[in-house]
Amino acid sequence: MQDADKGAGVDLDGQDLRIAIVQARFNAPVTDKLAQTCIAELRALGVAEKHIRHVTVPGALEVPVALMALADSDDYDALIALGCIIRGETYHFELVANESGAGVTRVSLDHQIPIANAILTVENEAQAWARAEDKGRDAARVAVEMACLMEDLS
Repeated sequence: MQDADKGAGVDLDGQDLRIAIVQARFNAPVTDKLAQTCIAELRALGVAEKHIRHVTVPGALEVPVALMALADSDDYDALIALGCIIRGETYHFELVANESGAGVTRVSLDHQIPIANAILTVENEAQAWARAEDKGRDAARVAVEMACLMEDLS
């Protein structure tokens, strides 16, 4: 059974939303594609270009601290984490994958702000490329849906 598309069947309106993206530059060709697709989808969902902030950091381990600074500003309705971690020959893959994921979740819970986590954790570059476009689009849809939900719940 395949997972349903993120945000499928939900009316997503990002017109009044302010969203920030933190992109890791490590594996930049893949993360650039994630960002390009994500930004295009945010705009398609009605998020004004002037309300999309896009910052970059060196790698996935630096994503949470940048997310935290953005969350601290209270200027955004949702955040998006973009990165790509490709398994290598050492334990470093597990460390980066686990710590970056835990950091993203911690920022989201501590600040009560939705964060769409599209930090890819893959076995090889082919898997990364196979996911980059869809996951960038999914991240935008998740951010808009969760920002709208949080507004409804408050």
